[in-house]
Amino acid sequence: MIRRMIGVAMIASGLMATQSISVHGACCYFAAKDKDINQPGQKAFITFDAGRKEESFTVQPRFEGNAADFGMVIPIPSRPKLDEMPRDFFAELAVFTILEPMDMSKYKQLRQYMALAASGGVQDQAAMRRGSVRVLEAGVVGSLDYKIISAENADDLFAWLKGNNYSYGGDQATLDFYIQKKWLFVTMRIDPKQMKTRPDGAYEGQITPTRFTFQSERIIYPLKITQLSVKTNTEALFYIQSADKVDLPGAMTYQHSFVPMWLQALSYAIPEKVTPQEARWNANVKGLEKEFLQSAQADQAHSHEPATLEWAKKITSKDIDVLSGTTKYNREAPPDQVEKLKLLKGHVAQGQFITKIRKVFSKDEMTDDLVFVKARVNGMDDAIEYFSILPTSPP
Repeated sequence: MIRRMIGVAMIASGLMATQSISVHGACCYFAAKDKDINQPGQKAFITFDAGRKEESFTVQPRFEGNAADFGMVIPIPSRPKLDEMPRDFFAELAVFTILEPMDMSKYKQLRQYMALAASGGVQDQAAMRRGSVRVLEAGVVGSLDYKIISAENADDLFAWLKGNNYSYGGDQATLDFYIQKKWLFVTMRIDPKQMKTRPDGAYEGQITPTRFTFQSERIIYPLKITQLSVKTNTEALFYIQSADKVDLPGAMTYQHSFVPMWLQALSYAIPEKVTPQEARWNANVKGLEKEFLQSAQADQAHSHEPATLEWAKKITSKDIDVLSGTTKYNREAPPDQVEKLKLLKGHVAQGQFITKIRKVFSKDEMTDDLVFVKARVNGMDDAIEYFSILPTSPP
């Protein structure tokens, strides 16, 4: 059983001028009145250097619709540097983070495991209004024209956007949320006519991924602004590369679902095959599974989905060799996708942890931005890796 996580890169966002468009991402919509715009999902690759106090996140717009043109508004804590990224970047991240085959020599009671697996596993540009808006920079990245702007109040920003032919479909309070934090805004515009046309005349396509690099004291992701374009919930997939394994804060932690799964998987392991690190972690979290399962069930009772850890690994020289093609890729994926793993070279860094987290956010969980934290449980730092299939891994 190989768990497949191959997919099309789909992070995006949207600031749209006239018609309904479905998009995804760390930003805010602008749309004509009475247009139904929804944001069903988002993906991001985030890197953080604590020593340099530098963060970057990469997003890739994907859209469909019949707007004459549209764009994005992305809030940023400090003035960013923009770079074009490989078009297939997220597709290759998905291939790179497929779980490896299970170590069949480590686990016993395989008949019980097979029965468990069979049953589904563990449940678990117009004239600018005069005012406080300032255009700090303008340029082109990939196929996108962008501007980095600042504003001192939401009224001025609203007027500037309207003066640039955008009709704001959200509330000004959300803009003011970022203005009060003295964040900047990146606006980006695209001509959909450059993209594929469907039989119904609508456009669909993906924009070249863009990386935003900026100064930050912590790993932060602008989640609140996406609340404007979400009906009830949105699914987010995060790849976070940093010195340590990370987690979502507080009650959003993935440990509610991961710890019970991990403990049950370890119960199948041959004792001699359990590493000292695993033994220490087992002692630290043993007995918490009931509490965590109850927390996950309580979340679901409030229409909140528990976060899940999908992959976590400290990148080694062998991993870098896999990207180069000098070490064999040991999972199931189309050969052409494996060949293109080299696109990740220079972005995936040896010695860094990559933590892959999936979370469905309800609208009431998006009242603030996300600040990722170092993974810890019961007072102990969590450095447990998860890159091979466990007996209890979801199918």
